[in-house]
Amino acid sequence: ISYQLSAVRPLHTNLTIYNIAGQKVRTLVNGQKEAGSYRVCWNGKDDGGKPVASGVYIYRIQAGEFSQSRRMILLK
Repeated sequence: ISYQLSAVRPLHTNLTIYNIAGQKVRTLVNGQKEAGSYRVCWNGKDDGGKPVASGVYIYRIQAGEFSQSRRMILLK
């Protein structure tokens, strides 16, 4: 998952993955980030370290006032 921040000051950034039912599966980013380009790789595991099933997942990125959700497919 690639994303870019173009803020003047560091922003609290959160990138979370949800299953299609809206349940939180994994938090990949949760902290202050400077402006720049970032890339995060999800290994297909939940926050407890257990593998999740193949299927459709939603990831949501929030940075300051900005928020965006996108769909992705996990194939094994």
